[in-house]
Amino acid sequence: MSLPALIEAQNLIMAGDIAGAEFALANIAETEGDKALVAALDDFPAKDLLAIIREYDASKESLVNLLVTPEQFAQAVVLERRYGDQTHEQLRGMINSVIFREGADPAEFLYEIAEVEGGYDALVDYLLDRAPMVEHFYKYATFDLYEYGDGAKTQAQEDDLMNLDRDTESLASPLDMANLEDHDWMQVTYLLRYELPEIFREVLMKLRARYKAYLASQQSDELEGGEGEAEEDERPKNNDDGDDKDDEESAL
Repeated sequence: MSLPALIEAQNLIMAGDIAGAEFALANIAETEGDKALVAALDDFPAKDLLAIIREYDASKESLVNLLVTPEQFAQAVVLERRYGDQTHEQLRGMINSVIFREGADPAEFLYEIAEVEGGYDALVDYLLDRAPMVEHFYKYATFDLYEYGDGAKTQAQEDDLMNLDRDTESLASPLDMANLEDHDWMQVTYLLRYELPEIFREVLMKLRARYKAYLASQQSDELEGGEGEAEEDERPKNNDDGDDKDDEESAL
């Protein structure tokens, strides 16, 4: 029964009318019920679902964001890389808007994302800007880079990643616990670390490699920039007679 609405939504997305497409999908829930929309989204292309979800607006509720299932969302979110957003702001925004919606289980969404091909990379993209703090949290159970923790917190070393699934007791500091439910990267990191340790292990290894490559790239850029400045400084000055004459005239 919802096939015409799905076709209309796809056509609107092709035309660039994302708001119209979302309205067409929401109309399915209005006329046939929420379950009908959920079922319809199973037949909706993941790339088109992504086009709608990534246009989230925190100031208003989206029926699609409220009803999309973890499986449907996972299939869509791994396609975000096609947009080439180097900041990953859209990725973080849409993940937060969906997995932390009222009544949802964020860990279930994170699990389903990891189950899809490209899911680990999506989670790494989400956490990349916070890599040092994620690493610090793994080692010391705190996001505060200035707090190194006591002896009990410093037992985790890089080669202990294989034991994460056996080490699930929360050691987060009171400060972190107070700020934990931020509906953002801190809460995601905590959930991965203590509720999905096997997924966290894979994400952390990929995150380390990606952040190391990022730092190497930054260092290379700085070196190239420094060499360019040095070459400019060493460039011989033009001291021909014409320039000297101009300098003298200008001094006069």
